[in-house]
Amino acid sequence: MDMEKAVEIMKNARKLVVLTGAGVSAESGIPTFRGKDGLWKNFRAEDLATPWAFQRDPKTVWEWYDWRRGIIARAKPNPGHYAIKELEDLFPEFLLVTQNVDGLHRRAGSRKVVEIHGNLWRVFCVDCGKKGELLDVPLKEIPPRCSCGGLLRPDVVWFGESLDPALLQQVYDALSRCDVLLVCGTSGVVQPAASFPSYAKGSGAKVIEVNVERTPISTVADVTLIGKSGEILPKIVEGLKKVLG
Repeated sequence: MDMEKAVEIMKNARKLVVLTGAGVSAESGIPTFRGKDGLWKNFRAEDLATPWAFQRDPKTVWEWYDWRRGIIARAKPNPGHYAIKELEDLFPEFLLVTQNVDGLHRRAGSRKVVEIHGNLWRVFCVDCGKKGELLDVPLKEIPPRCSCGGLLRPDVVWFGESLDPALLQQVYDALSRCDVLLVCGTSGVVQPAASFPSYAKGSGAKVIEVNVERTPISTVADVTLIGKSGEILPKIVEGLKKVLG
């Protein structure tokens, strides 16, 4: 019944925003790096993903990212990723906002993507500021260096750092205009993404949540679908295709 209600809400929408979190990538076998998954050589993710850790010990930080990149390189987009790509094709105005840094949405074919926490396949030089991609797995040199000789660091937002204001403005503009916000696999506790559903709701949008358990977002959502995004999202797409012809 809730699935039918979700499809009913979405069939009348023209402007869709999708927000994804770690739960979507977890179905591809990528650890969330929280709780027991957050340990690597007795380090917690919160101890490594900071500018201070990088300043103190860039080699250890890059060894951790090299390990993470190896896991992600072997992973493949799952049915949830591909269903979101299909939603992009179905809606005239669409934006995917992801908290994930693994790049799996782009590998699934999504193009209208805002990666608010960055992408660990991109790097920038701490000295000259030059940006680029670094796709080697494993890395040939740890820590990797720029052509200028400066240290490269992952182009991701670390604990203690602010999100890109321009990207955030793009997200808030989309949330203020969308008819529906579809929230998938996010815990609803990491800011500012945790406030996106309330912001969209306050702007008149309907909110649909897909998660393996209820979250703080559930109190805001018009519909909460409990289950894996890789199972639920393809069913939503199938239902939409039937009613949209």
